[in-house]
Amino acid sequence: MRKLTVFNFMTLDGYFEGPQKGEYAWHKHQQSSEETEYAEDKLQYENTLVMGRVTYDQMISFWPTENAIKMFPDVAKGMNKAEKIVFSKSMEKSDWNNTRIINSNIVEELKRIKNMPGNDMTILGSGSIVTQFAENGLIDEFQFMLDPIAIGSGTSIFKGIKQPLNLELISSKAFKDGVVVLTYKPI
Repeated sequence: MRKLTVFNFMTLDGYFEGPQKGEYAWHKHQQSSEETEYAEDKLQYENTLVMGRVTYDQMISFWPTENAIKMFPDVAKGMNKAEKIVFSKSMEKSDWNNTRIINSNIVEELKRIKNMPGNDMTILGSGSIVTQFAENGLIDEFQFMLDPIAIGSGTSIFKGIKQPLNLELISSKAFKDGVVVLTYKPI
């Protein structure tokens, strides 16, 4: 069975998105940082990237561009090469290579995909699908890149969750700039 991991940036007060939809300015992406090296290493595993339409729109607006290739060459190469699955009710086609769109029964479709041979999968961003998949026990691991900032309001990574989600910390990694990657598994 294919493993499904969530990877998300998060503030100290639990938000993955600022008060405005798509607001991530609080997360400071730095060239040549430990975080970039961490992302490059993770992309070496060739996981299938999973996302919702909003995250897809943000990703496609940056990663296939010359600016991304100049700023983060190895990450851009990995992002553009990776197989991508987008869950969206409104998208009909994609202009980003290696992208498949699934528009209905996303929980059932993910169950089916998890049971098929293939690479492990990583959800990027996509809070609403994280909540749906977590509630259905489909997520095997949660990785949160915790930024040392509190923003006061925004969107919780588990917005709308209907039942407690008990997690066990299985690893942590601290970077010099104060960012910490926390890895949990459901218990």
